[in-house]
Amino acid sequence: MKAIAWHGKHDVRVDNVDDPEILNPRDAIIRVTSTAICGSDLHLYDGYIPTMKSGDILGHEFMGEVVETGAKSTLKKGQRVVVPFTISCGSCYHCGKHQYSACDNGLPADNQDIAQTLYGQPMSGLFGYSHMTGGYAGGQAEYVRVPFSDVGPIVVPDGVDDEKVLFLSDILPTGWMAAENAEIEPGDIVAVWGCGPVGLFAVQSAFLMGAERVIAIDHFPNRLALAKRFGAETINYEETAVYDALMQMTGGIGPDACIDSVGLEAHGFFGDNVIDQIKVSTFLGTDRAHANRQAILACRKGGRVSMPAVYGGFVDKWPLGAFMEKGLTLKTGQTHVQHYMPGLLAAIMEGKIDTTFLISHRMALEEGPQGYKMFHDDQDNVTKVVLKPGTA
Repeated sequence: MKAIAWHGKHDVRVDNVDDPEILNPRDAIIRVTSTAICGSDLHLYDGYIPTMKSGDILGHEFMGEVVETGAKSTLKKGQRVVVPFTISCGSCYHCGKHQYSACDNGLPADNQDIAQTLYGQPMSGLFGYSHMTGGYAGGQAEYVRVPFSDVGPIVVPDGVDDEKVLFLSDILPTGWMAAENAEIEPGDIVAVWGCGPVGLFAVQSAFLMGAERVIAIDHFPNRLALAKRFGAETINYEETAVYDALMQMTGGIGPDACIDSVGLEAHGFFGDNVIDQIKVSTFLGTDRAHANRQAILACRKGGRVSMPAVYGGFVDKWPLGAFMEKGLTLKTGQTHVQHYMPGLLAAIMEGKIDTTFLISHRMALEEGPQGYKMFHDDQDNVTKVVLKPGTA
């Protein structure tokens, strides 16, 4: 089969690889009908995430048709399913608490030491996202093996177009959980750093949860315009000092909740970000955390900070004193996708949530390398690339 594989920094290719096979009775094989390039895939493309190996198949946002099942799978051939990016067993201590991204059994035994060394404890497995998250083949391919298929995938009703539900795999639940972690109350003012896919879904979710005002922060005009579609006020950080603007817009108090949807590759010519860039380029650091620092400094006293954004390693110059003195709370983590999928599918079917607005480009799977380059180089106009296997 054909699959998009990682071969190094800025080097992804369409390879011919072996078709996946059933390895466990709970497995299923999915013929992929739609798959997407995620903003966090760009961290792999840029070489920021460790433990990648040449030939690793990419992709963690995908859906398709069930073509083969193991003896203990609850899926049936011919069903259309969306697959969560987290690989979770459904029966361990954390899955019992619906903390699916903290699953104890999602990683193969020989991968758990990597995560334990880097992060103290292993997390769940992830499709197509390095060997510290399991080394699983991803879904930017014609077919994919889905472990724990009796727990993860959600069956899509007949007649529902792929594009309406594809983002249940990751970015829609991630944006929703970001807003939920911000503990939004009716009347709140919420600031969202980053108007990429997760940030835009966080904006939409915040309004649905009762926020009175949402302020979206970015520097790409098209992405800021998309945030305005949902009623957000906007700040272009290249034109306006963000902290000063937020203080003025909130009467000097600061936002009730701040959501960092930027992560480890923050942009902007700011003092701390320049230092971070130098450290990253000289292998003295891993992450550029300007957006997170700014969110902490801008958030009102007693407020909440939510961090759906991806960070990979250690961050210095973090304003721990401000965090403590202001009495802030921080909630973060990979998304517990399986927990949110049923409710969000219902919201889509009821017309409460729109997802298709995000798609800017539709391409054949074979055009995936071009899609990565486009997304990386032109993030203002390329908001989401959806790849369609079998359409070349």
